[in-house]
Amino acid sequence: MRVQVAIIGAGPAGLLLGQLLHRAGIDAIILERRSADHVLSRIRAGVLEQGTVDLLDEAGVGRRLHAEGLVHGGIELCFDGQRHRIDLQGLTGKSVTVYGQTEVTRDLMDARAAAGAETVYEAEQVSLHDFDGDSPVVRYRKDGVEHEIRCDFIAGCDGYHGVSRASVPSGALETYERIYPFGWLGILADVKPVSDELIYANHERGFALCSMRSRTRSRYYVQCSLDDRIEDWPDERFWEELKRRLDHEAVANLVTGPSIEKSIAPLRSFVAEPMRFGRLMLAGDAAHIVPPTGAKGLNLAASDIHYLSRALIDHYRSGTMREIDHYSARCLRRVWKSVRFSWWMTSMMHRFPDTGEFGQKIQEAELDYVVGSTAASTSLAENYVGLPFEV
Repeated sequence: MRVQVAIIGAGPAGLLLGQLLHRAGIDAIILERRSADHVLSRIRAGVLEQGTVDLLDEAGVGRRLHAEGLVHGGIELCFDGQRHRIDLQGLTGKSVTVYGQTEVTRDLMDARAAAGAETVYEAEQVSLHDFDGDSPVVRYRKDGVEHEIRCDFIAGCDGYHGVSRASVPSGALETYERIYPFGWLGILADVKPVSDELIYANHERGFALCSMRSRTRSRYYVQCSLDDRIEDWPDERFWEELKRRLDHEAVANLVTGPSIEKSIAPLRSFVAEPMRFGRLMLAGDAAHIVPPTGAKGLNLAASDIHYLSRALIDHYRSGTMREIDHYSARCLRRVWKSVRFSWWMTSMMHRFPDTGEFGQKIQEAELDYVVGSTAASTSLAENYVGLPFEV
């Protein structure tokens, strides 16, 4: 089989790239080692930057997002028992949209199916070859049959544990990592959100986040130990702990109910450089991971696809490699700024094992400065809504 681009991974990054390339008349196939149902079962992020929304519109999949997504013009920071609003819209002229990653994935899957573009689910033993030359090859097994795809480029959109980054010779890759000494226990529940906007809470017992997926479905998190297990956290214990970390008004408005999903996620910052190796380009979690505190994971993946789709389209229109040659550097400049912001938000909002009373006071002073200074609030806001794409 011969295609122009082979995309590894059918998460939102791979599907978005496939949709943008299809609309530009570029032939691409997507390989995914999991089933479509498994991909849709992943509970992930829900805050989209304006740039991500614009990119989904460009891909022709924005209709349901605009009908069902919740546009937020601010966020709230809670500390010392009080909430303080950061006016994203007033400070930057931009907003964010709450729309679950599962729904983004579903919209992209539906668009790809409607276009008749090929996605191979449950592709086993995927391997990448010869991407250091002009004719890369991807091999995989499906239903016991071996397949080979010859292509011009490979896009590695298969996540942190995928085959794409693992296929790069170790000497060609530099990695940077920070492991955080705690996790997030998250639950999904069909209850009304406690507030119209997200609440980020700093508390001596640990961080908490009140988020949502719709007007009737809420997503809540509390900071927990990496040694904790789901079995340690029945719903009743979770709701009581969340109440301890929120202000009195939020506690009074909190509607509790049975969880429909519960999970513990470790937090890490990770970056792999460069993001291009010959004709293999990494994108999304294959190249970088950020803690979810800054709401940057899905948005960084979309940022990569913004640059990668334009680089590939330019190549097929101009016949040159000029934009592809700039792909990694352009992505990484934005990646590192988002990594910095996510690290800063995480450091400011969480209780670290060695924080102590002094560290807690420093965090409270930082938060007091952020909410009391227009310059500091603007800095937070412009990073939260998303830095502009490099032209």
